[in-house]
Amino acid sequence: MYPGFHAERTPHKAAVINARSGEALTYAELDARSNQLAQLLWEQGLRRGDHIAVFLENHLRYFEVAWAALRSGLYLTPVNRYLTGPEAGYIVDDCDAKVLVSSRAVHEAASMVPDIATSCERFLVVDGPPDGESERFEDYATAVEAHEARPLAEEPLGEFMLYSSGTTGRPKGIARPLTKKSVSSGISLNHFLTTFFKMGSDSVYLSPAPMYHSAPIGFCTGTQSLGGTVVMMERFDALEALRLLEAYHVTHSQWVPTMFTRMLKLSEADRSRFDLSHHRVAVHSAAPCPRELKA
Repeated sequence: MYPGFHAERTPHKAAVINARSGEALTYAELDARSNQLAQLLWEQGLRRGDHIAVFLENHLRYFEVAWAALRSGLYLTPVNRYLTGPEAGYIVDDCDAKVLVSSRAVHEAASMVPDIATSCERFLVVDGPPDGESERFEDYATAVEAHEARPLAEEPLGEFMLYSSGTTGRPKGIARPLTKKSVSSGISLNHFLTTFFKMGSDSVYLSPAPMYHSAPIGFCTGTQSLGGTVVMMERFDALEALRLLEAYHVTHSQWVPTMFTRMLKLSEADRSRFDLSHHRVAVHSAAPCPRELKA
């Protein structure tokens, strides 16, 4: 399954909610906008196995870009939004991205990318480029809205191409082979989510971490593939995370041990004042979790 399936059955259901602003992207909107971007990428000449990159803060547009790639048979490389221009440029160049989607918030670094990633053909900026930057950078919304919101004739399943942190040299891309499946069959993580964590269309998933990491983008798109709702934090705050678990009746969440530590450092009064009865599964990843944190 994928957003096109859920757009037909639950068009007004939230696919993702920005936890700070409350702004939501429904399945109908996610399906339409990812179709429009997929059409733009096809018109640009990208075909199955080609690459695009996304250099964004935690933003609702992240999911439009992800699903445009996943429904076009493309590789998508998320770039750490805290990288410098040369660091980001190296990754965009190394993954051979033909299109980069960045944002006004990261434009100081993104503005350096075209001179480094010289094979990248098009640069789209969420929330629009700053004044005077429109020659090389296009407003994302304007570019996407020029295309029809219809699926491509064929929708081969794409994949993420993630990069290592580069602790022993420059970051290295990890490209998994593409399957012969259609996006309508769902992403590869679905079996894992349904079997081990019992996730489904009734799941509400809290994502407190940056989308450029593998687990957040994987769990979020997996939740959407299943028809659940993602609650995305722009940045982690321990007390706010607990409030969101209650406010949105969150059923599933994913954390790193440092987040558990910060929540445990809250006062007992703060930790115990929220109703977490809807919460079923808290997943931890990225590093081993000390036994005392789980007790």
